[in-house]
Amino acid sequence: MSVSETPAPRRAERWAARASLFAATLAVLLPLVHGGVEGVLLLAAAVAGLALTAAALWWALTRRGPARWAAALLAIATPAAVIVLFAVTLWWALVLSLALWAAAVWAGRYALRSTRTRTTHQREHRTRPPLRPFILMNPSSGGGKVARFGLREKAERLGARVVLLDPEQHQDVTALARAAVADGADLLGVAGGDGTQALVAAVAAAHGLPFLVIAAGTRNHFAMDLGLDRADPAACLDALTNGVELRVDLGFAGGHAFVNNASFGAYAAVVQSPAYRDDKIGTILELLPELLTRQRGPRLTAHADDTTLAAPQAVLVSNNPYRTGDPAGLGRRERLDSGRLGVLGITLDSAAEAAALLLSPQPDGLAVLTARDVVIDADRAEIEVGLDGEALVLPTPVHCRIEHAALRVRVPKKRPRVSAAPPPLDWHRLRELAATVGRTAVVRHPRRPQVTGERREP
Repeated sequence: MSVSETPAPRRAERWAARASLFAATLAVLLPLVHGGVEGVLLLAAAVAGLALTAAALWWALTRRGPARWAAALLAIATPAAVIVLFAVTLWWALVLSLALWAAAVWAGRYALRSTRTRTTHQREHRTRPPLRPFILMNPSSGGGKVARFGLREKAERLGARVVLLDPEQHQDVTALARAAVADGADLLGVAGGDGTQALVAAVAAAHGLPFLVIAAGTRNHFAMDLGLDRADPAACLDALTNGVELRVDLGFAGGHAFVNNASFGAYAAVVQSPAYRDDKIGTILELLPELLTRQRGPRLTAHADDTTLAAPQAVLVSNNPYRTGDPAGLGRRERLDSGRLGVLGITLDSAAEAAALLLSPQPDGLAVLTARDVVIDADRAEIEVGLDGEALVLPTPVHCRIEHAALRVRVPKKRPRVSAAPPPLDWHRLRELAATVGRTAVVRHPRRPQVTGERREP
């Protein structure tokens, strides 16, 4: 994915920045002016209520029995009480304030379009269609999507050899993929979850073969970040006849490939439980108190290039970084070819730190990094790892690395693609843009120095 130069802001965008700041100011002042001292107290109550809600959620996750239920009730009752208090006291001002906030956010997003470094779609490589494609399909994946969308029948009509996995017995997916390569397959594909896709992707990458992703799993995160149509898994098979190739990165943790992420700590320990598959929520609630309070589980240390995270409760290492600045885009990756691992580390030891995680724009308990190599060490010889949702136990230290452009992914030429991330709503940038008259606003991108010039207004 290539990067182009940041365009200069237009007059409409500068005025949109001014409108955004004006609307945001009115949204804050309206309840205060209308309510007077009462409005100030209500605003303070809202901030306190938000902090109390975060603390109550922490207590609910780290306690059991009556204390947990009391904390859960507090987490629900506190925001409800704040909303009712505002509605009774300042109902019309509150409604108008929320509308002004919505307008401020929309205008701010529009204004900051000029500060977003525009990117082009990842380069597509035209290659001839495969002659002997081989596809593994899990009939139980995604609630039976293989049968519901007629994936086997369509694949076979397009000339693919299909092998259905038996849900009643364990089968070595890696061995099946290697046997297909030995038998002359020139493409490997998977209709199943991300964990199964990672196993076959590793074989495809090792033999330099194209890999086909069919979005037949439950969540299909890898398919989403490839820009595939998750609502219609059968459309993924169009790549067999009318497709192009993308060169994407592949992550490895202790020699095991992952297409999405490798998790360490609390979540990794939870997925190890035999009860997790049948009762996810119950298992999480049962195990989290001891994991979050460090009564159970390993004490981790994460080394990401030159940065060290000491004693985090959880670390997520991803194949390319996830979006973090846009709530609507959390859990998504804009690109899969940066050659960098994403690293998210969480360290929380109290209700106050949990509240800070929710209230602070840059909380101390959350580390967001990128690195080429990550080493996860612990105070024990082996640790649990969640690899694309699959449970593993690996010897420490676990070395995570990324192989740039190691995987040739064949995708349909016509597909939804990945939507561009909106620019982060940065009020400092908006003020700079709003103050600009007849010149280009200075745009500061973290870790990416930009050269800006001046231009005359036409």
